[in-house]
Amino acid sequence: MKQCLLFILLLPFLVQSQPIDSAWMANNYTKKELYIPMRDGTKLFTSLYIPKSSTEKHPFLLSRTPYSCAPYGETKTKNFRSYQKAYLTGGYIMVTQDVRGRWMSEGTFVDVRPYNPNKKTSTDIDEASDTYDTVDWLVKNINNNNGKVGVFGISYPGFYATMAALSQHPAVVAVSPQAPVTDWFMGDDFHHNGAFMQMDGFAFYSSFGKPRPVPTTVGPTGFNFPTQDNYEFYLRNPLSSLAKLMGDSILFWKELYAHPTYDAWWQARNPRNFVQNIPTNVAMLEVGGLFDAEDCFGAWNVYKSVEAKTKTNNKIVMGPWYHGQWASGDGTHLGNVQFESNTSDWYTENIEVPFFNFYLKGLGTADNISEANIFYTGENKWHQLPTWPPANMQPTNLYLQSKGQLSFAIIPDKKPSFATYISDPAKPVPYTEDVHFRRTREYMTDDQRFAARRPDVLVFKTDTLTDDVTIAGPLVADLMVSISSTDADFVVKLIDVFPDDFKYPMASNATMQLAQPSYVMNGYQMLIRGEVMRGKFRNSFEKPIAFVPNQPTQVKYTLPDVAHTFKKGHRIMVQIQSSWFPLVDRNPQKFMDIYKATEPDFQKATIKVFENQSKLILPIVK
Repeated sequence: MKQCLLFILLLPFLVQSQPIDSAWMANNYTKKELYIPMRDGTKLFTSLYIPKSSTEKHPFLLSRTPYSCAPYGETKTKNFRSYQKAYLTGGYIMVTQDVRGRWMSEGTFVDVRPYNPNKKTSTDIDEASDTYDTVDWLVKNINNNNGKVGVFGISYPGFYATMAALSQHPAVVAVSPQAPVTDWFMGDDFHHNGAFMQMDGFAFYSSFGKPRPVPTTVGPTGFNFPTQDNYEFYLRNPLSSLAKLMGDSILFWKELYAHPTYDAWWQARNPRNFVQNIPTNVAMLEVGGLFDAEDCFGAWNVYKSVEAKTKTNNKIVMGPWYHGQWASGDGTHLGNVQFESNTSDWYTENIEVPFFNFYLKGLGTADNISEANIFYTGENKWHQLPTWPPANMQPTNLYLQSKGQLSFAIIPDKKPSFATYISDPAKPVPYTEDVHFRRTREYMTDDQRFAARRPDVLVFKTDTLTDDVTIAGPLVADLMVSISSTDADFVVKLIDVFPDDFKYPMASNATMQLAQPSYVMNGYQMLIRGEVMRGKFRNSFEKPIAFVPNQPTQVKYTLPDVAHTFKKGHRIMVQIQSSWFPLVDRNPQKFMDIYKATEPDFQKATIKVFENQSKLILPIVK
């Protein structure tokens, strides 16, 4: 009997080995396309793949997206990702919906539409109510369903997953916001600590933001860049020029410029302010990548907000991934850095599929999904923890010292000392060594030796470590600085310096591969975490304040959480700079509305970082 039960539980994984092609889909699923009415009369285009089998009742797995339900047409079958085959073989009703105002859905699209907790009439709608109305229609009108709905989505669809958790429909019992767009001013996609991530913003909105006056299956065209060298393009075009290139038709771009501080407009678009309205019957699973260049912030902070404000069953998974890599089928490496196993497969088989199988089908157990399921790079092992941060984490000061030293103890100087550099907006520090057109995803683990060689980048490092040092939790930069102007950015990077004789072992199987197997790894400076802070927001994101030139000033901010082991024989390095280009827009180093800055506003600034008074606070696991 036990062997039979084990076979049933493993069946979805065993069946994945069979090809899920168009013939299989035709034999096992029926595709339907329909419009589902919302409470205000707007109809949303919805694509359903419904199992033909009637031997059991089937749960729904819903994803709401602004990126299209394509392919359109009931005779055309979607190419499901490899990990989704477990849901197909498991008999899920797979549902994708074009959100209001996008692609084939009716209505007007609003970016990160604010949640309305006080809806009173049928015209009071938001993404939560659209989810409610969609789910209500599905469970009442699709035959042979079991009355349970799971919702998931990666990136922008992750935002809609969070909204689904707020829908309060009793059928919605399992929700997984994955790399969810959460706060576009504080840390996701388009701003980090108020600094504008111009390269992502302009490349995305110059196409995505184009108006769609009527439902369509045809996507927008992108911007015709005059050069494929993104460093050169953005150097020629400060934000005031980008506004002209974008034109007047893209509403959200104009809104970005109209709200240069963290005002009520931004705060209304932050779901963390409303997660207390998630019902306790909803199981939550936040998923993200430690090296997600777009939405690392959202995964960590949705989890933390739900933990702080609700009593719902809430779990987090953070793997060593770029944006969405856990759904790619390959989690063996990122750029030049290896992880020694296929972390994406491990996640799918041990976390996501069991999560939905348990809550939507009553199969197996969710007991093996810990509170925090975190992959520690360096050590290259999964840790399944009862709390996050770990209970044995201790914030520990790592001091910046004279002569480029880092130390866990203050080394007394006879007189106050500082390191200095000149930040020149005309020659900003690049975020990566090579020439690129699109922003790379690998920069999050890239070799930082190119930056360490620049005179406008400060470099501090420890002696060679005699024991492993593991960090797990939030990372804090606490700098004492002075600048010769009235504003500046501060970019702090935490780096793992590999030994001079380091090299990866030769791959023994297909799960141990490198993107560039010939890359010189000895002395590699692996970026563990980097983050920017726009200096004028150091005391308040709502009310920026100018620096007093040459006056020592504290700049303290929290970087996204980390999970990494610096191995014995490695070194810990910190780099500090005031530009990260063209990833982040150039700060003119003048207190002003940067969106209106023109070339004459940009000026050099002398930056001083006071040693012994400046430190990183590492979340060291004891």
